[in-house]
Amino acid sequence: MAIVHFPLKLVGRRMLAPSVGHYSFVRDDGQPLDFIPGQFIQVHFTYADGTATKRSYSLATIHDHAMGPGEAVEIAVSYVPGGAATALFEGLPEGGHVEASGPFGRFCLMPGDHNARYLLIATGTGVTPYRSMLPQLAALMSERGVEVVLLQGARTPTELLYGDEFRAFADAHPGFRFVPCLSRELPSHPHPDVRQGYVQQHLAEFAPDPARDIAYLCGNPDMVDACFEALKTCGLPIPQIRREKYVSSK
Repeated sequence: MAIVHFPLKLVGRRMLAPSVGHYSFVRDDGQPLDFIPGQFIQVHFTYADGTATKRSYSLATIHDHAMGPGEAVEIAVSYVPGGAATALFEGLPEGGHVEASGPFGRFCLMPGDHNARYLLIATGTGVTPYRSMLPQLAALMSERGVEVVLLQGARTPTELLYGDEFRAFADAHPGFRFVPCLSRELPSHPHPDVRQGYVQQHLAEFAPDPARDIAYLCGNPDMVDACFEALKTCGLPIPQIRREKYVSSK
């Protein structure tokens, strides 16, 4: 089956961190973008010499899927100095278009899960899929009392992507804990759940348990590998550890 390409029109952008932009698009061919939270799209473009290339971006979009698919498409873009994709996005005017395909991927919450808790672990833009999962997680917390712990790694408070949104969600949902792990610098008045160091250093605090946990790992490949090994050591079988590695490319 041929992969369908479609146009995305830029409708807004804002900086999430000094080198990460949040881009809001709408699909601009009259069709909705039906996706499952956790999936990604690919953006297609060409290098200066005309060679075709593409980049993958997890969907950060939050909408109520019970009402059917929407046309909103939101992604987080890391700026890489000298990068071709960075030049594409930085130079894109509001109302401008990029070509995309998708959605793709299986890094999603599974309908058959009966776990008592989700451990969501991320660094960098790897946290993006968890933002789109928030409505699903809210439903699961109310329907079957599932607990959720989000361990998000960043160097400094300004690099904690969507941190204010996750903190607000945690404040509104007692079953959700948001645990930022900051390796370089702590805020001046840290929340009690803020930790100093890397996510893999604080995983043990939450006592991963094969009888009740399903873990999701997304972001830096070294972090994903370290947490994967730690979770296996705790006894989690591989089907209860779901991973997606983010390799930064120009």
